[in-house]
Amino acid sequence: MGIFRGMPSFDVVSQIDMQEVRNAVDQAAREVSTRYDFKDTGSAVALSEVEISLSSNSEDRLNALRQVLEEKLVRRKVSLKAVSYGEVEEASGATVRQFATLEAGINSDKAKDLNKFIKALGIKGVQSQTQGDQLRVTSKKRDHLQTVIAELKEADFGLALQYENFRD
Repeated sequence: MGIFRGMPSFDVVSQIDMQEVRNAVDQAAREVSTRYDFKDTGSAVALSEVEISLSSNSEDRLNALRQVLEEKLVRRKVSLKAVSYGEVEEASGATVRQFATLEAGINSDKAKDLNKFIKALGIKGVQSQTQGDQLRVTSKKRDHLQTVIAELKEADFGLALQYENFRD
C-alpha cells in the first residue's frame, strides 16, 4: 500500500508523440521537395530512431529548412522544447548538415529543479517525488494541485511538460 493512495495526485511527464514527429518530418520533406526556393539545393530532412537530420547546400537554406520543420512540428502540437539542435557541420560535397535530437523524459537534474520549484511555492500539504523519468505530485486538496499545475505552466524549465493521471 503506497503512502499516497487515495490522496489527490497528478504526474508531471515530458513525452513526445513520435507519430506526430514522423508526420511533421514527412510534411516538411514534402514541402521542401516542391518549393522553388529549395530547388537544386540538395535540401533534405529525415527522421531516424532518435534524431532528425537536416541537410542543404548552405547555412541559409539549412535555416529555412529548420523553419519549415518547426512550423510542421508546432502545427502537430509537438513542443519545440523537446527538440535540441546540434552544431551545424560541414558534410560531403559542399553541403552542411545539422542533427536535431528529440528529448523525452525528465532527467534527474530537471527533476531536482522541478521538486525544488514545487517546494518553494510553499503550498501547505503539497508533496512531489521523482519516479523514474517523471514526477508525482500529491496533496489533500485538489485546488492546491491545480495551483501547482498553473505555476509549472508559467515557469520555463526548458522542457515540454505534460500533466496527466489527475486523480481525486
